[in-house]
Amino acid sequence: MTGPQILQVVQGEYRVSDTPGIRLSTMLGSCVAACLWDDRRGVGGMNHFLLAQAQDRRGRGDIRYGVHAMEVLINALLRAGAQRGRLQAKLFGGAKIAANLRDIGASNAEFARRFLRTEGIPCRAESLGGTLARRVIFDPVTGQARQLLIPNADLDEAARAQRAAAPARPQTDIVLF
Repeated sequence: MTGPQILQVVQGEYRVSDTPGIRLSTMLGSCVAACLWDDRRGVGGMNHFLLAQAQDRRGRGDIRYGVHAMEVLINALLRAGAQRGRLQAKLFGGAKIAANLRDIGASNAEFARRFLRTEGIPCRAESLGGTLARRVIFDPVTGQARQLLIPNADLDEAARAQRAAAPARPQTDIVLF
């Protein structure tokens, strides 16, 4: 018997599936991934966006930015048979990876929360913020997700020093929800 097939979702991409045994996976730092699904139809998808919004007009319509990434994912789910009123969400990412830079992760997380509220899509769970990178694996048919927190994934000395002063954490931290 073979295990699930893992499809990677990289920065600026999205994927949708209604096939049992398919899992969607991504690696996040300050980026955010929204996992949306319709549990009655058994279809879901994941996106991975870099920034909440473009700084100029040239970025409009680019899936690397939040609004477009969310709209593209929702539209793909609707084309696959999901009903908008049954969509549910889980959000991941938005970490502050570099202590000496603007907190892009917080902006991304707030955008994603606000977008879901505005669109009336309930957020069933979230893992946003912090200073650790995450690997997320999402089952688009059932809506189940798990994450692995990745210690010391950044190259920022100040963030590493701050974590070194904090109580020790396990090397692998898997959260299922």
